[in-house]
Amino acid sequence: MSLTGTDAEARPAARDASWPRTTRAEELRLQLADEIVRGVHAPGAPLDETRIANRFNVSRTPVREAIRLLAASGLVEVRPHRAALVARPDADQLAGMFEAMAELEALCAGFAAERMTIVERRALEDIHEGLRVLIQSGDPQRYHEMNEAFHNAIYDGAHNTYLAELALSTRARVQPFRRAQFRNLGRLAKSHVEHDRVVEAILRGEKAAAAAAMNQHIILVREEYEHYSETV
Repeated sequence: MSLTGTDAEARPAARDASWPRTTRAEELRLQLADEIVRGVHAPGAPLDETRIANRFNVSRTPVREAIRLLAASGLVEVRPHRAALVARPDADQLAGMFEAMAELEALCAGFAAERMTIVERRALEDIHEGLRVLIQSGDPQRYHEMNEAFHNAIYDGAHNTYLAELALSTRARVQPFRRAQFRNLGRLAKSHVEHDRVVEAILRGEKAAAAAAMNQHIILVREEYEHYSETV
């Protein structure tokens, strides 16, 4: 991912309006999270703000924000007045995070099946179709971005603000691991099939089926990440 030059500046404008826009700090977070998950930065290694800023030709402000976001995912340990250190949640902690994520997203999907308006259901279908088109490009980064919109639409469709806040905050912690699994061969197509089961249940208004499909989807995401982590 390049954060400098004409392409990086033009890219957000070229996206469809339904695509979420990313800030410079978010782009940095995604880049560094990828590198940490892939082992480019070893556990215990310092993340020097000045070096990162120079590397990506940005100020230290988005670097600090990116590190703060990484800390929320458990990938970085922030120390007062010292460089942050690369960390990684242990297996039990990561399993607990995914377990909570599966239950929260299942609740959102179940409520969405009951409460989504006609307009919201159509928007979800449009995003789902957009993901299908992206499979052909084989671009995990773009699929990840549209995937965020897919899950956000379900959170919103649940019409429970507090539940959506819990789901979003938990997803922020597991997002680097969810994103990494998209690099597995054939994962984009499999993810879309899993989404299809969720969408069909929501459109039919079947609360239990939507919740079960979403829960199973997140379980499979965790399994795919574990497979990915064994190969890097």
